[in-house]
Amino acid sequence: MTSTAPDTIVLVHGLWMTPRSWEGWVPYYEAKGFRVLTPAYPGFEIEVEALRQDPDVIARLTVPETVDHLAAVVESVATPPILMGHSFGGVLTQLLLARGLGSAAVAIDSAPTEGVRVNPLSQARSLFPALKNPANRHLAVGFTPEEFHYAFTNTLGAEASREVWDRYAIAAPGHWVFEYGLFANFKPGRQETWVDYDADRAPLLFIGGEKDHIMPPAVNRSNARHYHRSPAVTEYREIAGRDHWTCGAPGWEQVADLALGWALDHARSDQPWRPEGSVRRS
Repeated sequence: MTSTAPDTIVLVHGLWMTPRSWEGWVPYYEAKGFRVLTPAYPGFEIEVEALRQDPDVIARLTVPETVDHLAAVVESVATPPILMGHSFGGVLTQLLLARGLGSAAVAIDSAPTEGVRVNPLSQARSLFPALKNPANRHLAVGFTPEEFHYAFTNTLGAEASREVWDRYAIAAPGHWVFEYGLFANFKPGRQETWVDYDADRAPLLFIGGEKDHIMPPAVNRSNARHYHRSPAVTEYREIAGRDHWTCGAPGWEQVADLALGWALDHARSDQPWRPEGSVRRS
């Protein structure tokens, strides 16, 4: 057992992004005395520009290998860290919690885990560029600057949005969008994004952005409600005026402060922790 307060924060990026999307958060949290880790998905360790030139590694990636990779990073930390995930990184964060990892977690503008059946119109419109062609299931699928503006950066002007797209945007695994997007709940059996909503685990905060198109507040509220039988703390906060690019858009410090403050207030200090040879729960 451990009674040590968390001193490490693990930031998990989402789809259409790389760890570069956290470049403001790393020095911000380091200045507060924390060690900050920003693990890439397997194969995403190279730069944005290289992934754009050769996206095959994106197309081949699977969720289980990604969760295993991230779990190994979390388990390498001596003290249970704080976990934070944005967009699909919010799903991955929930899957890590389900393995008993972390002292507290924050899912920001999270994609839904299996069983969340809320699909607002803006979400369908945002994902349509990837879903409109069944062949995309086997490809790495990106957004055009205009599509990205609607899905991610709708509170920014066109020029500012294009700057974000130029610096950060990559393609996403098409089969992830198909398998875990709008159609996940129409498939029989448990999917790879299934979690036991009733289980005990570290405290979890969902943060939703009022203006988010691709993962609107209704999706995050529904995801949070699915945990109502769990004995663990689960809460939802909504920030007015924020879009999906909330971790990089002007005022992102408000989001970072809310996430860290809540996590520190609720972090469990009684988590059993065996960084080497941890027993994983699928």
